Amino acid sequence: MPTDGTGRPARGRLLVLAGPSGVGKSSVVAGLRAALPELRFSVSATTRPARPGEVDGRDYHFVDRAGFDALIERGELLEWAEVHAGLQRSGTPRAPVEEALDAGRPVLVEVDLQGARSVKRVLPEAVTVFVAPPSMEELARRLTDRGTDTPEQRQRRLRTAIEEMGAQQEFDVVVVNDDLQAVIGRLVALAVDRNAV
Repeated sequence: MPTDGTGRPARGRLLVLAGPSGVGKSSVVAGLRAALPELRFSVSATTRPARPGEVDGRDYHFVDRAGFDALIERGELLEWAEVHAGLQRSGTPRAPVEEALDAGRPVLVEVDLQGARSVKRVLPEAVTVFVAPPSMEELARRLTDRGTDTPEQRQRRLRTAIEEMGAQQEFDVVVVNDDLQAVIGRLVALAVDRNAV
């Protein structure tokens, strides 16, 4: 493990991953975690209900709005945002991210567009990565195939995706999720090689 010249581990690299709903971020994250066991994955807090198969504390910290307000008031979130026009709120607990970085471990934070902007403001050394779909048509198909949203929710997510796609030039790296293994390989390189961007 690289050191900082004093014998302590060099600060780890923070990857901030964002992209539209349905683009395959969960598959990318799962693949990256399997390929890079030392990676610390930041588990977000969210007010949305758990989807089938999701586990509190592993996939997300599921909290109600009052609990989320308490996290904000105590300054315990690195970033937080209203998502999908107020449909839900989501945020990143700060302490686990800082502790892992200070221990020299790479950290992955998965957030929305607002969250990526906020993390970059607070921690400018973060490497922001935008995961883009091969096309908007493919994104619409993936959202439909997922089967977790009503037609109205899918339309809201697609409207949000158009806004997000327009902001991808703000990111340090853009990867198109048309080859999952290639995307995972690129992110592994970014996480472990301080010179890769």
